Amino acid sequence: MPAVILISAALLLIMPRVWMPIRPASIFTQDFVQGRVEKVLSEDLTPDPILQNRFRGTQQLEVRLLDGVYKGQVHEVYNTLSSLHHTRAVAGMKALFTVRTENGKQHVWLYNQKRDGYLYILAGIFCGLLLLLGRWQGFRSIVALLFTGAVIVTVLIPCLFAGFSPVPISILLAGLITAVSFLLIGGFSRKTTAAIIGTIFGIGLAGAISLVTGYAAQLSGINMSGGEQLLNIARDYRLRLDGLLFTSILIASLGAVMDVSMSIASAMQEIYAADKSVSKKALFLSGLAVSKDVTGTMSNTLILAFTGSSLPTIMMIWGYGMSYRQFTNIPLIVIELMHGLAGSIGIIAAAPFTAAVAVFLLTEKTSVQKP
Repeated sequence: MPAVILISAALLLIMPRVWMPIRPASIFTQDFVQGRVEKVLSEDLTPDPILQNRFRGTQQLEVRLLDGVYKGQVHEVYNTLSSLHHTRAVAGMKALFTVRTENGKQHVWLYNQKRDGYLYILAGIFCGLLLLLGRWQGFRSIVALLFTGAVIVTVLIPCLFAGFSPVPISILLAGLITAVSFLLIGGFSRKTTAAIIGTIFGIGLAGAISLVTGYAAQLSGINMSGGEQLLNIARDYRLRLDGLLFTSILIASLGAVMDVSMSIASAMQEIYAADKSVSKKALFLSGLAVSKDVTGTMSNTLILAFTGSSLPTIMMIWGYGMSYRQFTNIPLIVIELMHGLAGSIGIIAAAPFTAAVAVFLLTEKTSVQKP
C-alpha cells in the first residue's frame, strides 16, 4: 500500500503543473473577498408574500474587508434582498463580497453568505466517524476518496479541456480510480482483483449502454444541465461535448458498482476461507445469493439519487401540467433516467461477473495461497 500512496501522490502533484498552461483564464473581472458586517446602518424590509421567513427590500451596511490587499478597508454597502437573492445581513456576520475597481474607485457588493465553514464541519464529522468506526481502514477510505476527487479535478477535467476524447480517457481513469481505491482499502489480494475486474466490467457496460442509447436518441453533453454554458466555453477551447454524457454516467455509476463488486468478492472470500472444500458451483451460487440483496438496494439507491437531484425539475414539469409523452421526451429528463437505468444495469451485470471471477481466483491453486 505505501507504494500505491506514493505513486498516487506523485501523480497528483505533477499533473496540476502539466495542465497549468491550458487552464482557462477566469472570466470574472472582480475579486471575491471575505468580509464582516460591522453594522446594519438602515434597512427597509417587508415579508416575502410567497416564501416563508424571507424578506424583500434593501439594507445599508458598514462592512470591513478581511482578505488580501483589501484587508482592513471599511465600506458602505447596499444589499438588495429578493426571492432569489436572499442574504439578510446582521451585525457580526461573515460574508463574501465582490470588489471591482473602476476608474480608481472601488465598488463593493454583498455576494453571498459565507457557507464553506459548514462544509468543513460536515467533512470533519464524516472523517471523524470514519476514523472512529473504521480506524486504519477508515483512514485508507479517506485517502481513497481524496484520490478519487483529485483525479477528477486534476486529471479528468484538464484532459477534457485539452481536447482528449471523453470516452477512452474516462474508461482509463475510472479503471485507475477503481484499482487504486480497492488497493488502498483491501490491499493486494484475490478478493481485490476480483472486485476490480467486476467493477470495470460493470461500469464499462453502463457506459456502453449510455453511448449507444445516447447516439440513438440523439443526446450528447450539450443536452445535459449546464451544457449550453459548456458550449460557449468549447468555442474557445478544444473541449469535446460528444462523449460527455458517457463520462457523466461512468462517474455517476462508479461508486455503486464498486460497492456491489467489493461486497460480493468479500463475502465469497469469507465463505471460501471458512470452508476450502466448498465446490466452485456452491461458491458461485453463494455469491449470487449475496448479490440479490446488494443489487436490489444499490439499484434503488442509484435511482433515488438521480431522482433527488432532478426533483425541482420534476416538480416544475408536474406544476406546468405536462403530459406523460411530453415529460418523457424532455432531453434533461431522459438523460437523468439514462443515468439511473444504465448504472443499475451495470450493477446487475457486475454481480454475477464478479462472482464468476472470484470463484476462479479464489479456488485457483498456486504455490503461495493468498486468497
